[in-house]
Amino acid sequence: MSDVTTETVISLENVSVQLAGKAILREINFSVREGEFIAILGPNGAGKSTLLKLLLGLIKPSSGTIEILQRPPRRGNQAIGYAPQHRVLEADLALRARDVVGFGLDGHRWGPGWPSRKRDAQIEQALQEVDALRFANEPVGQLSGGEQQRLLIAQALLSNPRLLLLDEPLASLDISHGQEIVTLVERVCRTRKVAVLLVTHDINPLLPVVDRVIYIAHGHSAIGTPEEVITSETLSKLYGSPVEVVRALNRLFVVGAEM
Repeated sequence: MSDVTTETVISLENVSVQLAGKAILREINFSVREGEFIAILGPNGAGKSTLLKLLLGLIKPSSGTIEILQRPPRRGNQAIGYAPQHRVLEADLALRARDVVGFGLDGHRWGPGWPSRKRDAQIEQALQEVDALRFANEPVGQLSGGEQQRLLIAQALLSNPRLLLLDEPLASLDISHGQEIVTLVERVCRTRKVAVLLVTHDINPLLPVVDRVIYIAHGHSAIGTPEEVITSETLSKLYGSPVEVVRALNRLFVVGAEM
């Protein structure tokens, strides 16, 4: 980000996490400013979801400090929109798409929530922002994976967040639908100037749009532009063993690292 006047949304200083006696993250340092689009990469079990839980206030660091908009993380922070890992909903689930989005206002209460003009207007705006109005009244179980992912993002936007955390929104989507979600998230990031952290296993669909990447492996991390971080030298250092980054057909391939 070139605008030095933008506000810092996330700040981590020397953050470490130990769970069940195992070091998950070691002395992680980075900051994120408003309007930045950042991808979080790394192998399974590296600590990507742990990082999101730290920001959501669901777990506390073993050491170090974390600030979200200059305050410690806390559960239920309305400044954070969160879309968890998507699981395909049952085909016979009769709830409408707009009802699922409304859960972002109603919490975990079962059912569509009490009607009100303000509530309906908020849901309508969120559906429009993710291009989901056309199927707003359809049974959610009959929607495609990409359509259901749009609803999760709409739900996360209802609190008008300053920070948007997306946990593997591209998983299980084909190339076409995955690219649609990338385009959607970038538009939200730029128009709202919301900071976005998106966990993914494949950086390639995001290469044209992300500002920086955070790569986590073996408890350590590197942050910078894709060109700075996704290199043979940097990843070999993170993994502690030889890793080769190959560029071919306008894509990056990481060889020698288990993703």
